[in-house]
Amino acid sequence: MKTRLMLLICIGLASILTLRAAEPDAVPRGEVLTAMKKAAEYFRTKVAVRGGYVYQVSPDLKQREGEGKATATQIWVQKPGTPAVGMACLTAHAATGDAWYLDAAKETAEALVFGQLESGGWTHSIDFDPASSKAGRYRNGKGRAKGRNQSSLDDGVTQNALRFLMHADRALSFKHAAIHEAAEFARASLLKAQFPHGGFPQGWDKPVAELPVLPAKFPDYDWRTENRIKEYWGLPTLNDNLSTDVTRTLIDAWEIYKDEGCRRAVAKLGDFLILAQMPEPQPGWAQQYDREMRPAWARKFEPPALAGSESQDAIQALLTIHRFTGDAKYLEPIPRALAWLKRSALSDGRLARFYELRTNKPLYMTHEYVLTYDDSDVPSHYGWKGKSRIVELEAALKAAREPAPSKAASPPGAKRIREIIASMDAEGRWLTARTGKPEPGAGEKVISSEVFIRNLEMLSAFAAAK
Repeated sequence: MKTRLMLLICIGLASILTLRAAEPDAVPRGEVLTAMKKAAEYFRTKVAVRGGYVYQVSPDLKQREGEGKATATQIWVQKPGTPAVGMACLTAHAATGDAWYLDAAKETAEALVFGQLESGGWTHSIDFDPASSKAGRYRNGKGRAKGRNQSSLDDGVTQNALRFLMHADRALSFKHAAIHEAAEFARASLLKAQFPHGGFPQGWDKPVAELPVLPAKFPDYDWRTENRIKEYWGLPTLNDNLSTDVTRTLIDAWEIYKDEGCRRAVAKLGDFLILAQMPEPQPGWAQQYDREMRPAWARKFEPPALAGSESQDAIQALLTIHRFTGDAKYLEPIPRALAWLKRSALSDGRLARFYELRTNKPLYMTHEYVLTYDDSDVPSHYGWKGKSRIVELEAALKAAREPAPSKAASPPGAKRIREIIASMDAEGRWLTARTGKPEPGAGEKVISSEVFIRNLEMLSAFAAAK
């Protein structure tokens, strides 16, 4: 009996060992760390310009692109540029404890400090050549005397730069004087840019206007032809995820510095989103507002309208603000907005970027920028339709009302990790098909910041879990 029992145990152990040997998650941590460092060293030493990055670079490193072609002295602030790469390095440092990544992040933060504008924030790119027409009016005095000085909240530019600087400041124990001071100045400048009613402009180069605190309303004039505002960027906007980007930045500022001004600003922004919700029958949000809180024109292809993407972003921001403040009033606008989004969905389930005021018809423009209900001739440079997040937002609202224990995110599986490592070339590069306009050439391979960030973060998550 004993002999048989021992035989069964041995067979069982052998089976377990065989299964373990075949497990796809048996990736040695050392192998992951080696791959991370190889990729990061190449990116830092070959792709960076003074610690900063663009979107993508040709394999010979001669052609560089941000939102457009970049010169040899330019870096990009807009995601997935410099701040996003810096955050990936901080993530790698936290996962590995390797000071090399913190030093890389410090270099990236110093590049952003160089390009901080006199107005306190950042614009989409930084140029280290003061003779370049793209150089801004930098605080360090090394830019262009008549250069751009408008701090931008468009596309998360100032928000992401500030978030990264704050996280780098904390990782450096608040001891790097230049990084710490730049983060302090940017934070104060962002707070000054908030309107009395809690909203934010698209950008600023001077004190913001003293706007009245009013609820949103429909225009009482012909919005197609009247009230085209020349300097719309100085008025309240929600364009391109501004609500969630600013909310996240202010919350990080509170958590890192315990800045009471930032804590109050989060609640003020939530109050603005409540004010900015349009009345029935279209209880969503507009992309752009005027002084009187009426939907307004922005660029020539951005008419006064209800906005599908910005409405979803406003809901996400309200959910985050509720979680931060604990105040249920920030949930109150959401059910009406979700109901409107549901009845506004297109036949393919997506949402239009714009819905006509009052009629709720999906609104588009032709290549000649003429308003139309027909989507067959829209300009290709703009997103006229977008993914619906209604199901996701409904689930988030339910979770906010009925909190449950949060579950830690699972690290990527070893199969994916092996794919990432195997796709790296001998130099430590992940070459991928280029995106965007055909320069340096459609179909060509490039070194992509977005791909580097994604892969480094996944490798970091796997290394941290191991």
